[in-house]
Amino acid sequence: MPPAPVSAHRSVRRGLAYLAFAGITWGTTGAAVDIVYRSSDFGPMAVSFWRFLTGVALLLAAQAFRPGRKTSRTSRPSRTSQALGRRTLLLAGTGVGLAVFQTAYFAAVQDTGLAVGTIVALGAAPVLTAAGGRLFLGERIGRAGLLAVTGAPAGLAILVLGNQAGVVHPVGVGMALLSAAGYAVSNLLGRWTGRHGAGEDPYTLTVGSFAVGAAVMAPFAWGEGLVPHTAHLGHVVLLMLYVAAVTTALAYPLYFAGAGAVRAATASVVMLIEPVSAAVLAVLFLGERLTAPTVIGTALMLAAIAGLAVAESRLAETG
Repeated sequence: MPPAPVSAHRSVRRGLAYLAFAGITWGTTGAAVDIVYRSSDFGPMAVSFWRFLTGVALLLAAQAFRPGRKTSRTSRPSRTSQALGRRTLLLAGTGVGLAVFQTAYFAAVQDTGLAVGTIVALGAAPVLTAAGGRLFLGERIGRAGLLAVTGAPAGLAILVLGNQAGVVHPVGVGMALLSAAGYAVSNLLGRWTGRHGAGEDPYTLTVGSFAVGAAVMAPFAWGEGLVPHTAHLGHVVLLMLYVAAVTTALAYPLYFAGAGAVRAATASVVMLIEPVSAAVLAVLFLGERLTAPTVIGTALMLAAIAGLAVAESRLAETG
């Protein structure tokens, strides 16, 4: 079989880099949101709503100031009713999936603690994504993928449970599993976009799904309280702007671009770099000790991520 074009290989490597950057920045989200919780009476519904809404506003503002990006309506190809239906399904499904993913995760951490919420949500996500990729996209997991899907959650378990005992609450575990399902849906839809197009680029997909997510979360956030009661309003606003600008408006388009360039299971496991970056931040800036479970768990996850990256690059080279 002839080798794939060099551009395909570069696209895969670029996609892996995008996913890694998104995972690293997402690793800071939990710490920022935790400080918001401690500084105000904000809840997970309100945090998710403002994250989506502010992210949409920032992306639209950035697009308006980018030269040469405006396209005439008459120059764009007309869409058939089938294409419009696929586009609506894509944006709605991704938006709902992301809303479920982040809100259920915040709720799981709030109910059952960071340790159990993280291990259940991020540990189950690669398994659900791999199963969905096999069932709905016809993707083969392969030996490297199977080792990564089993090895990465094992490393995550050592990293989290080896340092904290945690308390298991059934409702919190259920919310974490719901979060994993939402992540898997958004991941698979991102891959489907990369494979079949549906006429959407990462920017459009991000803006559309954020708008859907904000609409879905609006009534729940209203009931929870849209405006925080706090003595440190400026502090809370700055943290929310960081979450919206860096971990949302910047990270999500890169995530969708990366997810469209690699297999769904690969993207899901690469994103496990998120808890690794969170652990590094805790050691460097929060005074936590670098324990043996932290080293072992981090090494296992990085090995799984590196193995999948190498395997993905070889697939691109050989076609």
